[in-house]
Amino acid sequence: MAKSIESVLYYNPGTPETAKHVPLLKSVLVRMGVRIRNIGPEQTGETVGFLAGLSGFEAGTEAGEEIPVIPEEMLVMKQFSGRRLDELLLNLRKAGVPRIALKAVVTEQNARWPFYRLYQELRKEHEAMHGGEGR
Repeated sequence: MAKSIESVLYYNPGTPETAKHVPLLKSVLVRMGVRIRNIGPEQTGETVGFLAGLSGFEAGTEAGEEIPVIPEEMLVMKQFSGRRLDELLLNLRKAGVPRIALKAVVTEQNARWPFYRLYQELRKEHEAMHGGEGR
């Protein structure tokens, strides 16, 4: 049986604050053997499932749909066990990567959503938990 490959969808808005730690973040992922897929602003209308390489998902955004700009970093993890997820977060912290507030795991439900909708849901949850602080 083939081992499932852990992967991360990484969205970076390209701000100077985030650009500084991108090499650190990527080096942690490479050392852990995690595949990285960089998500650009032009891809945020695609479904999470398509971007994560899940079977049954095809490219294509809704015609004429306005895609909101995502101003924050996001990490979306696929195929991680709880232990490996903890290990990833610990390694990022040890490497000095600033905390990325918006993180998710690919689920059957969010795989159907456009990437920007996942962002909107994570932002709502984060604001509910932290009172709008901690961007």
